[in-house]
Amino acid sequence: MTARKKPPADPTNPAHYRNHASGIECIQVTEHLGFCRGNAVKYIWRAGERPEREVEDLRKAIWYLEREVQRLTRPIPYDLAPAVKR
Repeated sequence: MTARKKPPADPTNPAHYRNHASGIECIQVTEHLGFCRGNAVKYIWRAGERPEREVEDLRKAIWYLEREVQRLTRPIPYDLAPAVKR
């Protein structure tokens, strides 16, 4: 008898992105959120799937959320919409 080989892991779509109870993949949600918000959701989504990295994943989510808040609250140093001359 020969042992059956396990299929190789998919490095671009690992199982912890596909096993949510809702049946949807993380990317189906995050691709609509923008970079920082999408990454925050991604890290929250996968937190706990790898217990040894759960706290690290949550800290990364916080980092991305804080960066998004900074982006939204910093002043813009130049005029994006100059007055139209009439």
